Amino acid sequence: MKMLPLMVNTQEFGAVVIGHDDSARRKLQALLRVNAQVAVASEQPFCHKLRELVHQHQLSEVSVQEALQHKDRFPLVVIAEGDLEWQREQAIKLKAEGRLVNVAEHAELSNATLAYLIDRHPVMISVASTGEAPVLTRILKARLEAWIPQSYGRLSHLVAGWGDRVKTLFPNKKHRERFWSQQLQGAAGELMIAGREQQAEQLLENNLEVIEADQLQGEVYLVGAGPGDPELLTLRAVRLIQQADVVLYDRLVAPEIVDLCRSDAERIYVGKARSDHAVPQGEINQLLVDLALQGKRVLRLKGGDPFIFGRGGEEIDKLSQNKIPFQVVPGITAAAGCAAYAGIPLTHRDYAQSVRFVTGHLKDGTTNLPWAELASSAQTVVFYMGLVGLPEIARQLVAHGRAGDTPVALIQQGTTRNQRNIVATLDTIVEHIADKKLEPPTLIIVGEVVSLHEKLNWFDPEQAGGSHGFWARQGEESE
Repeated sequence: MKMLPLMVNTQEFGAVVIGHDDSARRKLQALLRVNAQVAVASEQPFCHKLRELVHQHQLSEVSVQEALQHKDRFPLVVIAEGDLEWQREQAIKLKAEGRLVNVAEHAELSNATLAYLIDRHPVMISVASTGEAPVLTRILKARLEAWIPQSYGRLSHLVAGWGDRVKTLFPNKKHRERFWSQQLQGAAGELMIAGREQQAEQLLENNLEVIEADQLQGEVYLVGAGPGDPELLTLRAVRLIQQADVVLYDRLVAPEIVDLCRSDAERIYVGKARSDHAVPQGEINQLLVDLALQGKRVLRLKGGDPFIFGRGGEEIDKLSQNKIPFQVVPGITAAAGCAAYAGIPLTHRDYAQSVRFVTGHLKDGTTNLPWAELASSAQTVVFYMGLVGLPEIARQLVAHGRAGDTPVALIQQGTTRNQRNIVATLDTIVEHIADKKLEPPTLIIVGEVVSLHEKLNWFDPEQAGGSHGFWARQGEESE
């Protein structure tokens, strides 16, 4: 590493841009964004856009000779014109004088770079490279811009407004830093980022009161982990995943998603399979309460969406009864994710004007469903947890009027590198999978939209290469 990122007060730090074209304009814009004291110079007429920028900001125009000679006035020199030999000669002289030099498009001649800035005032994030791969720098800046909320800087208001009281409560600096880390990454911080400043202030006040009473309470994040592919997580989900002290996760949560948790976070597996519950639901509900009462930030990671066959409602009901702060982050439900990765649109104006999500495994172990409604045409029906009951599902749909040649898709471990698609019809699906050794999680999609799978299936294992965003599909079978 040969470049050290530095923050300088640009209002006290003079700079000059030598250039006349669009390259010079981009450099000038970067300096103006941080209110730099900047002048411009060129041996040639400015291009139209650069001239407009100079007029708009009433910038000083100096000769190239002045720009090169006045080292006290212009400690930073940006060179964006001239041939390579001239640029090299000037860069050597300027650096010998102890000046900072940025030569556009020639990082090897520069000893300074103009970083991309992510402004979350009063926090400024600088993204730069040594010049070898500027495209990667732009990509990283775009990702950080998307990940860090625009209102992130509001968190500073909490610290400024409550700093003295917190310092009194926590004379020890490490304890004080831990408290602020918990608050800014917790519910108070989330409220502040969302613009709900009064509620954030009130929650912080409450938290300080319980700390004074030595009864600090934690909170619970109920987060949908989606169908498997980590890149389908929401930005809020990723932020909360990386804040938690304790993680309770299901069998359907991909290991790559669990690995996003902090390395020091306690991980508790509470997965459930058919007739095999590692931890009964009632115990999970109580565990969430108990951990939060210990002052911990508790992450409840659930496959898919927590409110679609995920028992999320039961869990937050228990939290609400015990007055535990919580927030819910929706996830991409299996039906949407698996169907998309199999190239099956759940609705289509030529085939299905509605879609229904149905559990194939009821609480009492039966498949006692409203079959007449589910068998109506022009709709797509998606069965969760229906693999064991598939023979009964197919039989009942046909018995209640759905055509036997209605297409059916079974999608095993959808959106992951182990995704497997099997397509048949209601009449043939049971026989077709007899020797396929399918295992949960397998989603069942019934409807004419399944016929589009062969044409629209984009998830190609040969091109996927096993990356998170395009995990490979192991099997493809159809009749």
